[in-house]
Amino acid sequence: MCGIAGFFNPYADYKKEEPRWLDILNGMNHAQKRRGPDDEGTYLTSICALAHVRLEIIDLITGHQPIVRERQGRECAIVFNGEIYNMEELKAELLLEGAKFKTTSDTEVILEGYMLHGKDYIKRLNGIFAIALWDSAAEKLFLFRDRLGIKPLFYTITGGTVVFSSEIKGLFAYPGVQPVLDRDGMCEVFALGPAKSYGRGVFKDIFEVLPGQSITLGRTSCTREFYWKLKSRPHKDSFEKTVEKTAWLVEDAVKKQMLSDIPICTFLSGGVDSSLVTSICAKELKKQGKVLNTFSFDFVDNNNYFKSNTFQPSQDRPFVEQMTAFAGTNHRFLECSNQEQLDCLFKAVDARDLPCMADVESSMLYFCSKVTDYNKVTLTGECADEIFGGYPWFHSKEAFRTDAFPWSISMEPRQTLLDDNVIRELHMEEYAHAAYEKTIQETPVLAGDTPEEKRRREIAYLNLRWFMVTLLDRMDRTSMYNGLEARVPLADYRIVEYIFNVPWQMKCPDGIVKGLLRYAGEGLLPKEILWRKKSPYPKTYDPAYEKLVGNRLKEILDDANAPIRSLLDIKKVDAFLNSPCNYGKPWYGQLMAGPQMLAYMLQVNYWLEKYHVRIV
Repeated sequence: MCGIAGFFNPYADYKKEEPRWLDILNGMNHAQKRRGPDDEGTYLTSICALAHVRLEIIDLITGHQPIVRERQGRECAIVFNGEIYNMEELKAELLLEGAKFKTTSDTEVILEGYMLHGKDYIKRLNGIFAIALWDSAAEKLFLFRDRLGIKPLFYTITGGTVVFSSEIKGLFAYPGVQPVLDRDGMCEVFALGPAKSYGRGVFKDIFEVLPGQSITLGRTSCTREFYWKLKSRPHKDSFEKTVEKTAWLVEDAVKKQMLSDIPICTFLSGGVDSSLVTSICAKELKKQGKVLNTFSFDFVDNNNYFKSNTFQPSQDRPFVEQMTAFAGTNHRFLECSNQEQLDCLFKAVDARDLPCMADVESSMLYFCSKVTDYNKVTLTGECADEIFGGYPWFHSKEAFRTDAFPWSISMEPRQTLLDDNVIRELHMEEYAHAAYEKTIQETPVLAGDTPEEKRRREIAYLNLRWFMVTLLDRMDRTSMYNGLEARVPLADYRIVEYIFNVPWQMKCPDGIVKGLLRYAGEGLLPKEILWRKKSPYPKTYDPAYEKLVGNRLKEILDDANAPIRSLLDIKKVDAFLNSPCNYGKPWYGQLMAGPQMLAYMLQVNYWLEKYHVRIV
């Protein structure tokens, strides 16, 4: 996994001042070096520049990027962040067509495929990717992003130059690109955060290539088109056939994503999602005489404070122990302390370039830093809940009745600490509702859908476009910040295409949450794990953490120069800190309640200060 960057201007002549532009490219690489600590490279033409930092996973010897190939006077160059899981099949086809390969990397497969078939070759790729590809003969630069937006790709336009980067910090390494926040950006942070509108980078005039989108930049044109969009189709398979096909898709996706030239591991929570991924990986490695490394996460002394509730009905450890014995893995339990997750709140902002999921993100960043002591590639069970309907709001009557994001129905909790003037100025409800309505209008529905079926599609589509992407961003940034590649096989686009169109009574047979996935997993897991009630990513229940966060926020608000001070009402904050926070009523998703709201405000303050954000 890697980081890419570069710029394009059809009226430039970068070769005239080559050392200067190479310095800028190197600066963009340096900004993203944590994504690719093993290698780096640059490529410069008169109007196009590419940069790359590399984390070595595939083709450790000859996989240097940018890769440049010349054929009959036509030079093409590529930088690529991601993995192509069907590269072996694609390479075999290209060899039959006369392609010649100098490396064993998937990057070269993409480039050779493009040179033989053109930009539509992107449709053949099964993988996660952000790609910049330059064609000298056509004088065009192509930007591609994978179908579900698993790999990031941001861009901005300054002085006629298109600047792009895997992370926002890479854009700020280009001269003149500044971190500016307008009213829309403020609404992104306070009305939608830690989610953000797709296509936007929160900062003013910073955008992202959309999932499934390609952008073509030429001397006289810029075109944007989607090579893939999710579609609604009638589902004709019986329940038995649906279970069989789902089982095959899940197993095939996991096996494909085991592709690596270095050892892989899995994150194992003891829930059905991660346990299925682990079981398949362990069986495959066992055939090779290898033992799978697995890791689970919790918080120091959490068993002393845990109380079962609607969102987290049980602790993970007993199920993890049962699963590791069943699969025969080499397991490590990792724990995070209150102080460690507080300290990592700010590293998480550095990784995301934005305020994020508070300690839900900082703890993941901490755990990833510990996993890299053993492995550099991991497979996770992320995204099953969004795809198979695992979250409470898929089953909630309130979510069906309410015209709002089902994981953040009320704006009131978000305004608990904000200054009244800020609330009046931002029009947060209107902004969030407009973002919600945009996605509702885009939802692919069938003409024959009943109102209930139509609403189910809307909720599923909202989850895929918003909630899942937020968690995918968390997984990408926290892992890549530590030089760890995290893969999400359950988000294989073939699974998403198929399951989106499966009727609800098959996804949730007899009211069993994620029942389809559970039936598809029969024989792969112990029954206690296969039919275990959902328990999400762990968080601390130690009241000392909330106190630690609250005290830090008090210290910040005592500083008259703290950026967050003008946005919060200090009396509201004091009242909030002096009353018990309700762990059972989150303001975003299932995990972000009172303590996470305080932590989020700490992140906002750090972000405004660290990035020297100018509010306009």
